Amino acid sequence: MPLTQTEENYLKAIFTIADRDDLPIRTNDIAKLLSTKASSVTDMLKKLAEKKLIHYERYKPITLSESGAEVATHLIRKHRLWETFLVENLGFNWSEVHHIAEQLEHIKAPELVQRLADYLDNPLYDPHGDPIPDASGHFPQREQVLLGTLKLR
Repeated sequence: MPLTQTEENYLKAIFTIADRDDLPIRTNDIAKLLSTKASSVTDMLKKLAEKKLIHYERYKPITLSESGAEVATHLIRKHRLWETFLVENLGFNWSEVHHIAEQLEHIKAPELVQRLADYLDNPLYDPHGDPIPDASGHFPQREQVLLGTLKLR
């Protein structure tokens, strides 16, 4: 089922909010992240629900379906691989690559993504330190410590 760039961006936004916050995802959260109106978000959520990419009922939290999560994870993989390529091979500063990777992540060529990953030696993290999911959608795990739990010497 072909998706538009806008549909893909919504799925990635829902994934990002769910990953960042441990709270139910609401229409206004998505509108804020995508800099759009809540009414536009509602319209898109209905479309995504019809395509069975999200679970959506008015006034209830939004969640990705299994297939929606798969699409979002694949987009994140492409985005983070492109950021890595731009920094490591084209000399971009890590602070410059996000907007370029936003465009490149929508390329629909699985062979290109796999070759890019192989060329980069299948990195686990992008230049910002964010984990890059593997081709199966699994994120690398690493131990993390909350800054607030560290003791000063």
